[in-house]
Amino acid sequence: MLTEGVTFMCAVVILAGGNSRRMGRDKLELPMGGLSLLESALNRFSEVFEDIYISVADDAKYPNVVARRIVDIVPGAGPLSGLHAALKVLPDDGVFLVAADLPYADPNAAKRIIELCGEKDACIIRLPDGRLEPLFGYYRRILLQPCEKALQSGDYRLTEILLSAESRFVEPRELGALWDDRLIMNINYPDDYEKLSIIS
Repeated sequence: MLTEGVTFMCAVVILAGGNSRRMGRDKLELPMGGLSLLESALNRFSEVFEDIYISVADDAKYPNVVARRIVDIVPGAGPLSGLHAALKVLPDDGVFLVAADLPYADPNAAKRIIELCGEKDACIIRLPDGRLEPLFGYYRRILLQPCEKALQSGDYRLTEILLSAESRFVEPRELGALWDDRLIMNINYPDDYEKLSIIS
């Protein structure tokens, strides 16, 4: 369902393999609008993309959630484990990676980021203060080898892979009306969830 002119295929991979240590309980099971955070992410992205997967460390996790799963091949490396497995297993030219704990992640903004990638290896948002958001971005298959090298080296930072690759960094203004300050706001602590409940 990509905009006309985009010629590559893309799957969305929703990262759901974290341990929620800072929350003190599984944050992806917290309710948001009658659904869990994970179910809400699945619903939103399913409205725009056809191929949706959840990335998990354990295939048995979230037994009540109906979704195709990608299980970590090399567990214990955080989001890098999920990206590596997705690039290794899926046949697409690239994948859009989104953390399930981004309650306002917009699939239309994701689609625009994919379009802006062009021929680059990856495309993510760079905030005005220089911070990068690697958990809401597009990664092409060419990055599989750098991911495997990072797993072998023990440096699991996605930002290091992005900075060493031919990456496209999108400024918020490039997203136009699709940009919202909450777009990449994540839920890590109980206070974050309480604020989410108030905003919602």
